[in-house]
Amino acid sequence: MQVDDTVGQVMAALERHGLAENTLVVFTSDNGCSPQADFAELESKGHDPSYVFRGHKADIFEGGHRVPSLVRWPGAGQGGWHLRSNGVLGRSDGHGGGNLGTKLPDSAGEDSVSFLPALLDPSLEGPLREATVHHSINGSFSIRQGKWKLELCGDSGGWSQPRPNSKAAAGLPNVQLYDLEADIAESRNLEAEHPEEVARLTKLLEHYVEQGRSTPGAPQANNGEVRIGRRGK
Repeated sequence: MQVDDTVGQVMAALERHGLAENTLVVFTSDNGCSPQADFAELESKGHDPSYVFRGHKADIFEGGHRVPSLVRWPGAGQGGWHLRSNGVLGRSDGHGGGNLGTKLPDSAGEDSVSFLPALLDPSLEGPLREATVHHSINGSFSIRQGKWKLELCGDSGGWSQPRPNSKAAAGLPNVQLYDLEADIAESRNLEAEHPEEVARLTKLLEHYVEQGRSTPGAPQANNGEVRIGRRGK
């Protein structure tokens, strides 16, 4: 109710000042739901904030990263609130210079792409970015490309089970590989069946670290040492 009222106030202000038609409004969240919300109580009311996705805020799993994104931009011909696209967008992508029709210097927006093409044409085919890098609260990395998602840890990397260094995580493989098209709940680890995908995606992530960026441009320095795997390199 509070969120609805707050969004309503913002929209009313845009209307009052004659800005609604030419303002791009994005309504979204930064991460999955926090367990502070009391999942047990929500479940007793028939609600699962993670929907069909595994995990929640802080995790490497999809429940920690997938969030709703609604867009309203009447001046671009979109009309009401909607954006339906099969492409993967991230919060960092709002920084892409193409969104403003300007070019950013190589030292800015190193991991940001413009999502303007998806806004102007939601039916646009093909990915906006080469791959998407995820990060959990304990520093575990994941990289997603197409249907494949590689998680370079054997646990959740966060707060859900199997938690890092927990009894439930003991003996699990060092990495996880999921086919998100066939297994959106991340229930079947395919790392042993597709070692070629594990190697390919690990190499791509290593390349991003070496370049200091995941988009085209001049190489940049990382802010510090980057450990791609939680066990080893």
